[in-house]
Amino acid sequence: MAGTDTKTAAAETRSVGAGLDALETAQSGRTPFRRTFVHKILPPITALLVVWGIWQGLITFKIVDDPTKLPTPAAVWHVVRDDWFQGKLLDYIWTSVSRGLLGFCLALLIGTPLGLLVARVRFLRAAVGPILSGLQSLPSVAWVPPAVIWLGLDDSMMYAVILLGAVPSITNGLVSGVDQVPPLFLRAGRTMGATGLKGIWHVTLPAALPGYLAGMKQGWAFSWRSLMAAEIIASSPDLGVGLGQLLENARTASDMAMVFEAILLILFVGTAIDLIVFSPLERCVLRSRGLLTKNTNPATNENGGVGVAFTRRAPRWR
Repeated sequence: MAGTDTKTAAAETRSVGAGLDALETAQSGRTPFRRTFVHKILPPITALLVVWGIWQGLITFKIVDDPTKLPTPAAVWHVVRDDWFQGKLLDYIWTSVSRGLLGFCLALLIGTPLGLLVARVRFLRAAVGPILSGLQSLPSVAWVPPAVIWLGLDDSMMYAVILLGAVPSITNGLVSGVDQVPPLFLRAGRTMGATGLKGIWHVTLPAALPGYLAGMKQGWAFSWRSLMAAEIIASSPDLGVGLGQLLENARTASDMAMVFEAILLILFVGTAIDLIVFSPLERCVLRSRGLLTKNTNPATNENGGVGVAFTRRAPRWR
């Protein structure tokens, strides 16, 4: 009898171990297109159709019947199509995107070491921390006039505005991430010889990555907003025509269809950068921490998702 109980206990232990291994293992495989379409593609398409329907309904039912205030979706589409065929559309987008990405990369190069210093040096935190918080709350458009006076109407002015808008967000995000690193990780790293730059590279930055990534996302948002403010206010033939300048030109010409074209393009680029760059990074970080797994076993869980199937064993009463 004792031998039977011992074998049963060993079998249950192996079953539990196998279940835990399956939970911790991200099984590779391709997600069915139907699930991808239903959960990833269909919701934004539905949202766009709802917005388009409301927009068209305001005009069809003459709730807003002045085309100088609200153009029809067809009029906006014609403006976008004409700019595309004339080769202007990609030039507008590339002028702004190239500036925004370069300025954001410069902000990363400045904000990352600054965040590490502020997080680890108490004097710097006390001295610089409140200033960074104040700069983060300051509207980016406030930096455009002094930047124009200091640097003139050229690309350096644009990059200065981007840096002043993005660096505080990146720095504060990294400081928040470092503050949440468990002290045990740091002690374990020092025990294994990860001190100085090695400790920062192999322990601090990986452990602070969620907060750092949140700061980067916010930093990109501030970069993009700062750039649009600079392009709207500062106008010069040497700067070219970006999306912000396109919006200002449309306002000057009182062309509401072009105004909506510029607004939609600004929204499209900001959303596309988030989906292409930051969303995959966020999923990678979550997956590396076991918070997001990709399971392809055809068994479904109680919420309808695909996952690993486990058999729940009934308790044995003795």
